[in-house]
Amino acid sequence: MKNKLAGSLLCLLLLLTSARGRAEGPKHHASQAGDPAKQSRIDPCSLLTSADIAAVQGEPVEQTKPSDQPGTGLLMLQCLFRTTTPTKSVSLAVAAPSAMSPRAFWRKQFHPGQDATKEKDSARAEKKSVAERKEQEEESTRPRAIAGLGEEAYWVGGPIAGALYVLKGNTFLRISVGGIREESARIEKSKALARIALKRM
Repeated sequence: MKNKLAGSLLCLLLLLTSARGRAEGPKHHASQAGDPAKQSRIDPCSLLTSADIAAVQGEPVEQTKPSDQPGTGLLMLQCLFRTTTPTKSVSLAVAAPSAMSPRAFWRKQFHPGQDATKEKDSARAEKKSVAERKEQEEESTRPRAIAGLGEEAYWVGGPIAGALYVLKGNTFLRISVGGIREESARIEKSKALARIALKRM
C-alpha cells in the first residue's frame, strides 16, 4: 500500500514538473524574442544626469518625467528634466520607429527635395503682396543648420522658443532648454547638452 502511494506521489510530482516546464518554456522564449522595435528604443531619461543639467542650467534636476509623444508616422520618447526653477527645465526626446523610420522622417522634414523647394519659391513669388513682417517671421522659424554636431543638426524655432534636432544613425534627438531669453544662448546650451546625450546613445 505504501509503495503504491509513493509511486502515485512520484508520478504526480513528475507530471507537475513537466507541466511547469511547458508553461515556463514559451514564456521565457517570448521574452527573449520580444519586439525588435521596443528593444531598440532608447530611454531619453538615461542620456543626461542631474550633474549634466546643473552644469549647463545652473540648477540640479528634482524630477525626471518620461512620456511618449505619438506623431505622424513617428513616436517621440520624451523625458522632462524638471529643475528647481521649473522654467529652467530641459526637455529631451528621442525618435523611435513607428509607421515611419526616424531617418526617413528626418529626410522628409529637413530635405523635402527640389520640387517642394520650387513650389515654396513659386508660392512666395505669387504672394509678394503679403506684408514683409509676415515673411520675416516665416524666415525666423525655418530650420537653421548647426555645424559640428552629429551627422546633421538643425535649430528650429524663433526668438521666444526653439529646439535643437540632431541626427545620429537610425534615430535623432530633440532637445530644448528653458529659462533663457537670448536665442544664441539657448542654442549653445542645447548644443552642450546634445553632445553629452549623443555620447550615451
